[in-house]
Amino acid sequence: MYAGIIAIIVIAAAGYWLMQPAQEPEPAPVPSEPIVYRSTWAWPTRIDPAVGSDGSSTAAHPNLYNSLVRITPEGVVGPELAESWTTSNEGMTYTFTLRQGVMSHAGNEITAEDVVFSMDRLLGMGEGLAYLFLPYIDEVTAVDTYTVQFDLLKSFGPILTVMPNFFVLDKDVVMENIAEGEYGDLGDYGKEWLMTHDAGTGPYKVKEFLLEEKLVMEKYEDYWGETLDVEGFKFVENAPDIMEMIGTTEPITVRTMMSRMELERTDSWQPIENLEEMVQTEGVEMIGEVGTSLLNLMMHTNKAPTDDVHFRRAMVYAFDYETVVTDIFPHTTLVKGVVNEVLPGYTPDLEPFRRDLDKAMEELEQSVYYDQLDEIEIEIHWCAEVPAEERISLLFMDNMADLGISVKIVKEPWLSMIETMADPELSPNVVVVYNSVHFPEAGGDLMRYHSESAPTWEQNEWLLDETLDQMIEDALGTVDQAERFEKYGEIQEYIYDVCPTIYVLQTTTLRCVQDYVDYPYVEYGEQVSGFVYKVPLGFRTYYGLYTGVNQP
Repeated sequence: MYAGIIAIIVIAAAGYWLMQPAQEPEPAPVPSEPIVYRSTWAWPTRIDPAVGSDGSSTAAHPNLYNSLVRITPEGVVGPELAESWTTSNEGMTYTFTLRQGVMSHAGNEITAEDVVFSMDRLLGMGEGLAYLFLPYIDEVTAVDTYTVQFDLLKSFGPILTVMPNFFVLDKDVVMENIAEGEYGDLGDYGKEWLMTHDAGTGPYKVKEFLLEEKLVMEKYEDYWGETLDVEGFKFVENAPDIMEMIGTTEPITVRTMMSRMELERTDSWQPIENLEEMVQTEGVEMIGEVGTSLLNLMMHTNKAPTDDVHFRRAMVYAFDYETVVTDIFPHTTLVKGVVNEVLPGYTPDLEPFRRDLDKAMEELEQSVYYDQLDEIEIEIHWCAEVPAEERISLLFMDNMADLGISVKIVKEPWLSMIETMADPELSPNVVVVYNSVHFPEAGGDLMRYHSESAPTWEQNEWLLDETLDQMIEDALGTVDQAERFEKYGEIQEYIYDVCPTIYVLQTTTLRCVQDYVDYPYVEYGEQVSGFVYKVPLGFRTYYGLYTGVNQP
């Protein structure tokens, strides 16, 4: 009986449910599109912070790695991986206390041992920006898990403002990826692996790196600035999930990508004509970044005929500076001395070099090569990724023709230029190069003239001048700022007399940007000639961390 009742109930229930309308399944949540920030760059981009030193490399480094300290938007030294520091032993010892709980992209906590390893690696390899530290760092030791001590060989006044150029790597990750190499038990120090991977703690980590094509970085969701709730190191609203550094500066390609909204920010090498055409596209604007770099024609002082100071001065006086800032790089300003005038420690006491053919001929007649002009040819190299530099080279050739000096122009890819300038035999007479400072003082520009930097792209001048080296080291070793700046002035006068460089212009970098991106800039002055002057927030800016992308 009971079995029959149960059967009736079951059948009735089944019938009831069969008569009900089918229940629609809950829709799966639609994944949101990642926020992407894309920019173009001249390559190569060397993401190993012990190797890269050019513009694209130093833009990538602070997004992938962290330093002990940083230069804040207010222009002062502030904490980063180090939460505090002290000095002792009359400025010969610096002791840094690290933040606890900072995790690398591999999930390892960063300790004093990682700091020691990273500085030993930088100095041991001796590449990139190692020359900033090599004359000064004696030993770095781990006092305890979160305390690291830097002992100096000699006093280094601006050490804290230089320190943002030193990045900390996860030692364990590097050591797990060493290959055979020239560093004994340390193999290649992880150089090959770190060409396309990172061992950092920064707000972004490497997702993909297609050499000579693009670097793709993705947001590190467990970034210590967020997890430790550190003010100034948190992602802004709509910070990019993906950042792409694309290896092209080809004008038509860049213009097309901007018009299709496949690019958020152009490189700084676009011809003014291309920029002016891009701003005709709705939603694209032009900005001028007020910078500290100079565009220089670097003259090889140890290769004939530019080894003669009178020959170099003749070239300096023959060059037509005004045409550069009126026709080739409008909205920029001419250099007034040896370093950028915006840098603390700049001296205004030097008369700017300007075109004066009478002075040029007077100098040329004093040159040992004056009677050999028909046998001489000056070779000038310009960067293939920067089309406007060809116009600089053509102007230089025309100007030198006024003195009877023949010029050969060579277009060279940036990667090849770096290799060429590392060899005094291969380095040409003249190279067109942008030089940026590595710390915000005049000394940051003057350091490139030290012999330690000669085998790098930063000094085609090959001065190798022991007197100048000593002057630079003495100035940088001066703790008192006023005294240090006075010594900077003496160095600028010395270099001015040696005349190794044609200082062309102080950069205001023009770019096109999409109006849906909030950039880490503050406006600098009024709108001028269709664009707004802006200045990046701080030194070695974390573009990804501070950039908001409100994609349409």
